[in-house]
Amino acid sequence: MAENFTKTYTFKSSENVDAFLKELGVPDDKIAQYQSAKPNLEISKQGDNYTIKTVMPDRTHEISFELGKEFEEKRPNGTTVKSTVVKGEGRQLIQTQKDGDKVITIVRDGNGPELITTATIGSIQAKWVYTKDE
Repeated sequence: MAENFTKTYTFKSSENVDAFLKELGVPDDKIAQYQSAKPNLEISKQGDNYTIKTVMPDRTHEISFELGKEFEEKRPNGTTVKSTVVKGEGRQLIQTQKDGDKVITIVRDGNGPELITTATIGSIQAKWVYTKDE
């Protein structure tokens, strides 16, 4: 993965996040709160270890991992899931979360002028678009 993938990204837009969060079982009041938060991202790498921080006004959610190694991730709602992140094409990170019988795929794609994150659970897909900070 190219080193220039690691940087700070500013929230630009999102699509279908409410349906995605509903499918995860997030209560409506938390969905409304999240939708108004406009989270930014920070992606960094030290040695073989990557860190992705989702920064919101009221909290920061952080995951640290090595590519291809399963780790436990605690979601902001307190649920713990098993996650694995692998390198995709170019500057892509592809994360698979296992939550019981549910499988969530999160693709962070920095191949274009923006970072585009898509999250899929079943037939529901949400999308976040971020601009790269210079």
